[in-house]
Amino acid sequence: MWGVFMLKTCDYLIIGGGIIGLGVAYNLRKKYPSASISLIEKEPKLGYHASGRNSGVIHAGFYYTTNSLKARFTRNGNIELKRFCKEHGIPINECGKLVVAKNEAEDKLIDELYSRGIANGVPLEILDLKSAQEVEPRVKTFERAIYSPSTASVDPLEVLKSLYNLCKAQKIEISFNEKYIKNEENKILTNRQSIQAGFVINCAGAYADRIAHNFGEGYEYKMIPFKGLYLYSSEKPGALRTHIYPVPDLNIPFLGVHYTLTVDNKIKIGPTAQPALWMENYSGLKNFSLREFIRVARLGSKVIYSDPSLRLYAFHEYKKLFRKNLVKMAQTMVKDSSEDQFRKWGKPGIRAQLVHLPSKSLEMDFVVRKNNKSVHVLNAVSPAFTCSLPFSEYVSRDI
Repeated sequence: MWGVFMLKTCDYLIIGGGIIGLGVAYNLRKKYPSASISLIEKEPKLGYHASGRNSGVIHAGFYYTTNSLKARFTRNGNIELKRFCKEHGIPINECGKLVVAKNEAEDKLIDELYSRGIANGVPLEILDLKSAQEVEPRVKTFERAIYSPSTASVDPLEVLKSLYNLCKAQKIEISFNEKYIKNEENKILTNRQSIQAGFVINCAGAYADRIAHNFGEGYEYKMIPFKGLYLYSSEKPGALRTHIYPVPDLNIPFLGVHYTLTVDNKIKIGPTAQPALWMENYSGLKNFSLREFIRVARLGSKVIYSDPSLRLYAFHEYKKLFRKNLVKMAQTMVKDSSEDQFRKWGKPGIRAQLVHLPSKSLEMDFVVRKNNKSVHVLNAVSPAFTCSLPFSEYVSRDI
């Protein structure tokens, strides 16, 4: 079979052209100016999946425990990504964020979030209701709120385009419409050619687990997809001054329904986070795969039914598919908000969430596996976009 293809060689091969893949390529070029670096992307254009479909929020880094990779890279990622945007003329909405509580139980978690943020070196304030309403007059909270001045928004596609242009300017070979098929005898077969690479970096997002297994890594992990949707408001840009988020469940890697401001100050609420039925389950039966459907159903049922709290969470997530329910959840955080303002659904996104098979639990942190021939980015979920610059440098560091 290999004889059909011309054999290409390169020093470094990156699989996946999302924000992490491009970041790794750029960092490798800085480390190895004369190396041959190739990147393959199965889609015909940039940002077809998570890197182009995320919320565009530049997070501050106060949700995560201090010993986590997310905590390590979110604060610095926030600083570096905003600097990158300013250097390359990419607009930023530096609107900040309020995190609010519905009741006394949630109010107690404000102290935990604040403590995590301070330990992570993140600028934060705890505000009473009056002070919170000075930041955003329409906000609703039980007694207190956290204010994060460093949270911001950008257009993720603009960031991707700039990083892509930097990689191309540095003579990194980037191929679209080129899909990884398999690894055999240290050669990578794609739908176009056979590639012999000195080192392989797997940044394939939703398919990173299967590629890792093909290299003998990460057998204790598999990926399941969650679909995220936002509802857009018909209110004029500027109707809210800041992002507004609820206190999250710190045992689940999702942040709950929130108000997000886009880079041009438009309002959206969401996202949903219901289990998807296959890895690219964006719309209707497009990209349907029976094999993936069976695989996801088997794994998802094991994970959800092994944890009663996650089972309840999944039930509530499906309720968000109904516009009325999603709006009702959001209305607990903002005054003068009506269902009629929210009619337009945004472009869906898929969160590829890693599962630790022995414990049947969702992985809360980034996961990277390395050996002497390859490195595999297995769990690059939110806030991976915020973390992308320092995280991709970390992935590249020991290569």
